[in-house]
Parts: sequence; structure tokens; C-alpha cells
Amino acid sequence: MRIGYALSSEEYGPTELVEQARLAEEAGFAALWISDHYHPWNDAQGQSPFVWSTIGALSQATSLPIMTAVTCPIARIHPAIIAQAAATSAVLTGGKFTLGVGTGEALNEHILGTHWPPAAQRLEMLDEAVTVLRKLWTGKTVTHHGRYYTVEDARLYTVPDGPVPVYVSGFGPKATELAARIGDGFVNVKPDADAVRQFRDASGGKPAVAGAKACYADTEEEAVRIAHRLWANEGVPGELAQVLPSPQHFEQASQLVTPDMIKMPCGPDPAPHLAALKTYQHAGYDLLYVAAVGPHYRELIQLYRDEILPQAGSS
Repeated sequence: MRIGYALSSEEYGPTELVEQARLAEEAGFAALWISDHYHPWNDAQGQSPFVWSTIGALSQATSLPIMTAVTCPIARIHPAIIAQAAATSAVLTGGKFTLGVGTGEALNEHILGTHWPPAAQRLEMLDEAVTVLRKLWTGKTVTHHGRYYTVEDARLYTVPDGPVPVYVSGFGPKATELAARIGDGFVNVKPDADAVRQFRDASGGKPAVAGAKACYADTEEEAVRIAHRLWANEGVPGELAQVLPSPQHFEQASQLVTPDMIKMPCGPDPAPHLAALKTYQHAGYDLLYVAAVGPHYRELIQLYRDEILPQAGSS
């Protein structure tokens, strides 16, 4: 399993994200993924730069492959516009761009006042949106009148030499089935061996990638405090992450999450970081992207450079 670096647009501004990407490449991380949000999960995280501007900067600052994790092409931004953004990103990166897509969260997608559909309908919308994306990436003039989207006489003039790979996020059997049917790869954020197995069996063995977080501080206790202050939302159960509409709602729900419920590896000891990586490796993922939590991202990257990546590469 290769190790990439995840850029949290919810927690860091664009200049810091570019700095992290440069440090990650120098440290030996294999690839980058970057979150696509309009809002952070809570006010403590405090950032939300426009991902497509940041990708443009990243493409000129590093040579690593870049993937969104994940873009929602069904509500806030029409798939015809996402198609143009992804095509330009693929050209800027010399073909090393992957569009990760999913059905999104109300947190980011409700902002234009449109109805937030139930999960089953969002999966239908994502299926059609990916169809629109791939039609436009041919560089041909496209007219599409579907159930959810209309495109009339649209043509992308700036397109990469080949189609942009589309990796689909899947949480639950129905979403995983859709990912296997329409995706070039699978995205998840849990060491879910059953989901990876379902995807691989249904897709004929396409790649699966995942994302995780880690927090560095001088002590484990301090790192846990930082992680709990910034990312307690990760412990919010069930479908709340898809339906809560504002950072304030996540802050309210996160009051139920105690520090002992923080699952990410915390602190300067490499052992818990390596143990966390192995859970994803054993689940069957091809690539795991690790995101820094908190202000000590330079130290975390250094820890991975010196202690984690050499051992991960030899395992």
C-alpha cells in the first residue's frame, strides 16, 4: 500500500496547503488528495478555499498526482462546470489528475437554497452527473436532456489527451455498488474490508483508496486535545454528516463526542501511526492518504518522512 498526503481545505488556507504539498513531495509521499468544501465542519477549523484555484497552484508547485476527495457534482456546481474544471486540472498536471466524486453533504450543497434530496436520489443524480462529465471530456459538442441535468450545445475546448479518471466515494452497499459500476476506482475513509471486497468483486479489481487523519504534538495527550477541538465531528454517528446544514449544527452534535472517542493516531510516537496504516493495508486499499490535523503539520510530515514512510514502503 502506498502512502499519499491529504490536504484539508477545511483547516488550512491555500498558501498553507501549497506549502504542505511541497513538504509532502520532499518527504516522499506518493500523491495528494484535497477536500472540496464550501464550509468547514466547524468554526474552529476555520478555512474553506476554493479547491479549483488551489489545484491550479498545486499543479505548479509539485509534480505529485492530485485527486479531489471528494467533489460533489450534483447540486452546488453543475456537472458541466465540474467537467471543465477537472479537464483544466488534468491539463495543468500533465494528466496526473483524478476526479473523486460523491453525493456530498448538505453542509456544502444547500447554500443555493435548493432542496437536499434523500440518499437514493442523490445516487441517481451522481450516476447521471458522471455520464455528463464523460460526454464533455470527449471534446465533442454535447446536448444532454436527462432526468436531473440539461446541457445544450456545450463543448470543452481545453481537454486532456485522455479521459479524466473518476473515483467514486461509497459508504454503504448501494453507494459501493454504484462506485463499482460507474467508477474507475473507489474512495472511502474507513478501513472497511467488506466495502473494498464488494467493490473489487463487482468492478473486476479496480483500485481502492482511502483517507485518514493524524495529529502531531509533543505529547499524545496534547495531540488528542488538538484533534478533539478541531475534528470531533469525525465521531458524529450515522447519516448526520450528510444532512446537518451548518458548522454550528456540527458543533452542537460534536458535543456528544468525548476525547476518548478520538480514533486517529496522536502524538510523536510512530507506533500508533504505523498501526493505523496497517488497518487500511489489511482492509485491502492500494493507497492511503494521510491528513495532518492541527498546527504541527511540519513535524507530522517529518515524522512520516523519517519513521513511517520507510517502514510502510518495506511492509
